[in-house]
Amino acid sequence: MSFSVLSLLLLNAMCKLGSALTPPSFVILLADDLGFGDLQSYGHPVTSETPALERLANGGLRFTDFYSSSPVCSPSRAALLTGRYQTRSGVYPGVFYPGSRGGLPLNETTIAEVLKPLGYATAIVGKWHLGVGPNRMYLPIQQGFDHYVGVPYSHDQGPCSNLTCFPPDIKCFGTCDTGMVTVPLMNDDAIERQPVSFPDLEKTYGDFAAEFISTCAGRNRPFFLYYASHHTHYPQYAGKDATGQSRRGPFGDALVEFDGTVGNIIRALKDGGIHKNTFVFFTSDNGPSLMRMSRGGNAGLLKCGKGTTYEGGVRVPAIAYWPGRIKPGVTHKMASTLDILPTITSLAGAKLPRVHLDGFDMSNILFRHGPSKRKAMFYYPMDPSEEIGLFAVRLGKYKAHYYTCGSILSDTTPDQDCHSTSSLKQHDPPLLFDLEADPSENYNLAMSEDPEYKAVLHKIQKVKAQFEESMVFAEAQVGKGVDPSLEPCCIPKCTPKPACCICP
Repeated sequence: MSFSVLSLLLLNAMCKLGSALTPPSFVILLADDLGFGDLQSYGHPVTSETPALERLANGGLRFTDFYSSSPVCSPSRAALLTGRYQTRSGVYPGVFYPGSRGGLPLNETTIAEVLKPLGYATAIVGKWHLGVGPNRMYLPIQQGFDHYVGVPYSHDQGPCSNLTCFPPDIKCFGTCDTGMVTVPLMNDDAIERQPVSFPDLEKTYGDFAAEFISTCAGRNRPFFLYYASHHTHYPQYAGKDATGQSRRGPFGDALVEFDGTVGNIIRALKDGGIHKNTFVFFTSDNGPSLMRMSRGGNAGLLKCGKGTTYEGGVRVPAIAYWPGRIKPGVTHKMASTLDILPTITSLAGAKLPRVHLDGFDMSNILFRHGPSKRKAMFYYPMDPSEEIGLFAVRLGKYKAHYYTCGSILSDTTPDQDCHSTSSLKQHDPPLLFDLEADPSENYNLAMSEDPEYKAVLHKIQKVKAQFEESMVFAEAQVGKGVDPSLEPCCIPKCTPKPACCICP
């Protein structure tokens, strides 16, 4: 049975019956390593051709102060789906690998699991990156999702030097991770193809997403679609319709392809007559990988990028879109990916998980352009520890750095603070920046004799202490290490592995 026929049968089964008064549906659009300065609506020059995202920005609410919980992807994705800092779920230090023993713990509650009791159909398309594990126990279908089509981790976590990234036969730039299995395409918990065909991947995702929306709309069943794109993560790739279409080169072509899928998803909502009953939220998992230079994205006026707790590593573009419900405009209110679960839970009329949540309902921002319930943002590095604790805290417009550290992921920029050679530094008193006046974090206010700044530092220290008292670090899931035998292989017992794991 073909992939498309099997998918259609599964979708029909998932979306069989709906109520006459359908609750709202939800779509999360998540870019990968897309920086604060990568879109036209966020100040990038016109070489970023993203008409679909610009329509979202013009017709929705654009955030200027929106944050990921982490400067790297596994922990940031865990926080988005659970509404909890990654330290509570144990998704640290760093990111999961194909053979990681750990994953997002099954006792954590995802957005999909919040919505399932209300009869929602749930699907994820794209990058999971929250573990595979023994017997594939951590995959999305074990975490509340009815169906999964995608690559279970970053598409550079496997050899790519001989693979085609752009048609007709332009090889991927770089070598990616060697010594591992090639990147698989998963259908639920089964491998559909290995290695994946990068030029065909986005069409596979877009077709499934549109079919999922259409089927559920036809059955009048509410749904949750989590489209976690690989774009614009390195190595960039694209299909024939996007290749050579951007003036930004390979990065721009990947962004064009991502934008095209966003446009197709919005079109599917309109074709299904449900675009006015669907809450769409777009954002990125973390800041840009500046080590890749022009192939790594742009943080705009923000300092540093991926891997750091400076603004460029965690402040990301974000747009909320709901025609007729969300008034178009721009908000400077503080919000985070942590806030998505509580917001969706409220809009669906679902029950919040009975755990310590770090997110807040954004409804007041979205529908009234009112103040945010979020008063502070707490910054952990990619490798957090109980001994060191928080690296930085933002309270209102002020941000205090207690520790700073560069990252190889932000190498190559002129700012030496961003580089991996900038080792861990403790700051006492902490560095203090006014992010409204100085979003680039250039001018330290902590050394000023102005009593206002001393009072601000005192308030931030109090908030920091209260938060850290509430933080209980879970067992480090990434810290459980790697077992090469757990790497997904379409022929599990073949030899020699990983070279034999090939299923076209």
